[in-house]
Amino acid sequence: MRAVIVAIGVAFLVSLFCTPIAIKVFTRLKAGQPIRSDGPAMHQGKKGTPTMGGVVFILATVIAYVAGHLALTTLPDAQIAQVEPTITALVLLGLMVFSGAVGFLDDFLKVRKRNSAGLNKRGKLLGQILVGAVFGVVALYFPSTMTDASGAVTNTETVGSTTLSFIRDIDALEVSKVGAVIIFIFVVMGATNGVNLTDGLDGLATGASVMVLAAYALIAFWQYRHWCADPSYTQSYCYAVRDPLEIALIAGAAAGACVGFLWWNTSPARIFMGDTGALGLGGLIAGMAMSTRTILLLPIIGGLFVIITMSVVIQIISFRTTGKRVFRMSPLQHHFELAGWSEVNIVVRFWIIAGIGVAIALGLFYSEFLANMT
Repeated sequence: MRAVIVAIGVAFLVSLFCTPIAIKVFTRLKAGQPIRSDGPAMHQGKKGTPTMGGVVFILATVIAYVAGHLALTTLPDAQIAQVEPTITALVLLGLMVFSGAVGFLDDFLKVRKRNSAGLNKRGKLLGQILVGAVFGVVALYFPSTMTDASGAVTNTETVGSTTLSFIRDIDALEVSKVGAVIIFIFVVMGATNGVNLTDGLDGLATGASVMVLAAYALIAFWQYRHWCADPSYTQSYCYAVRDPLEIALIAGAAAGACVGFLWWNTSPARIFMGDTGALGLGGLIAGMAMSTRTILLLPIIGGLFVIITMSVVIQIISFRTTGKRVFRMSPLQHHFELAGWSEVNIVVRFWIIAGIGVAIALGLFYSEFLANMT
């Protein structure tokens, strides 16, 4: 627990105090956010606000991970505390950094061209597929070799699983490793696009991501305390995952970094996360779902992202089939803007929706544990 708290604190402080520096740097570089001409009129006042702020909380998360591992070196049981960096960390941080890199390229092109087009849809899609495929292979093909004091292997789990999961793996829904990598890619694409579509109002995606990441930190830490690979855990009911403390540490660090960034990103935002931050967070959230074996729980934990994504899908299908729009504008948050809601009201109410999804998911997770312990 000490390492997770250290990581959260370091990430929060780095993000809180480095974001103003990023604001000055991006302003000097004229890296302002281009605004869509067909968007809500009130957004025109945001033109020129520095973007690519996701660089700050991605960097803060990586720094906090290192700090958390330094804290781990003081723990008595190095084997269970997972002092050494793991494949799990490589996958999770890799998804965050390289998904963020795809977003950074998109942001860079927007700033350079001085319009909101950026990277074309095909290029962004290929980038997401490539990132998902590379880290999907790593997640599925490199099992753990954790050993106990006698040298016996106690954990041969991979980061991802060849079995679809809800609260844990569902044995009846097993697929091949290739199939699991394909699922991994789709989860990455879904999560990155979901967070990206939710971004657009000051603090909306950041605040929602804090809740989702905090939920995964709690889930992973609970799995660590009831971990099958822990020889000191004697109960028959345990979680067969790989490196749960690593997952909790990284999720906590990312949540802390987002809170620090939210100080400057809330209305009126002084900096935007851009696609750099949105795709980076989406990649990390996808990795959290895969590594905690809660893939089918992700749509509930990230319920707000699903609702907003579906609003876009519904709008596109309706317009292409009937020529009519269901919403005044999609994504959904812009519909309510055009309906006269204030930006702050939309953000707070959407945060409440995000919180409800997280609460339901945590309730399902914990109730499954209680049901099997009785």
